Parts: sequence; structure tokens; C-alpha cells
Amino acid sequence: MITLPAAAALWFLPFVVPICLWVAWNDMAFMKIPNKAVLALIAVFLLIGPIALPLNVWAWQWVHLVVVLAFGFVMNMAGGLGAGDAKFAAAAAPFVLIDDAPTLLVLLAAVTLGAFATHRAAKHIPAIRNRVPNWESWTHGKFPMGLPLGGALMFYLLLAAFGS
Repeated sequence: MITLPAAAALWFLPFVVPICLWVAWNDMAFMKIPNKAVLALIAVFLLIGPIALPLNVWAWQWVHLVVVLAFGFVMNMAGGLGAGDAKFAAAAAPFVLIDDAPTLLVLLAAVTLGAFATHRAAKHIPAIRNRVPNWESWTHGKFPMGLPLGGALMFYLLLAAFGS
């Protein structure tokens, strides 16, 4: 069960969804998550967060950004995560309430598996591949994690807004 209030998720969704789609598309096309997208996500939480959440909750959520950024930095240095992925995950972290972290991790795992299978299958379907033949992710050795990272944040907010 997700504890983020539906009203908060509804405030965030119209602003977060376009950024998540931008991140997913850009990562598949160029294997990069733009810093502008990361900054835009932070700006959404900065500006919409005080409207969507009680101020004390909003203020404490910034700790999530710092913790996830530190973890992402270590993972990046160890070669386990791209720098853009780490920055995007950190920017997304304030949107997730601490009680929802286990649910988000399960959601991220499921979305990653689905995204990986879909992406790998799609590159072998001419009707899809011919629409975006120059995507770097078709031939790159690494997987564009912006796709599941953006997807997981979108699904989390959608579940909070419209789930039971």
C-alpha cells in the first residue's frame, strides 16, 4: 500500500510525467539523461511540493535527495550505475515517502525487468526499429536505465493517485 496521499500525487503528476517521458526517450536515443531534466524534476518538487505536502514533510523529503545522491555517487564510482541515472534517482527521491521505499524498490525491479524485455524485443521488430533507427540504445552495450527509472516514478505516482 502506498502512503503518499492521492492529492499530492495528483499535484505532482502533470509536471513529473513529461519529465519522466523526456528522460526515458533521451536515454534510449542518446544514452544520456540531460542535466536539465534532473534540474526540472528538482524544480517541480521545490515549487509544487509545498502545495502538495505539509511543509514539515516536504522539508524532510529533501534528505532523500542527499542520501540517494550519495549512494548513487558510490554506485557510479564502482561502475554499477551511470552518473545521469544516479542524478535522476536522487532528483526523484524526494517524491517518495520513506514508508513507500520498499514498495518503490519492488516497483522499480518489476519496471526494470519489463522495460529491459520490451526494449530488447523492440529492437528486433522492424516496424519499431525503423521509426527510430538511430537510437544509441539499440546497439549500445549498456541498458538505458532512464526508461525504468522514469517509468517507476510515473507508476508510483499513478498508484498513489489512483490505486486503492
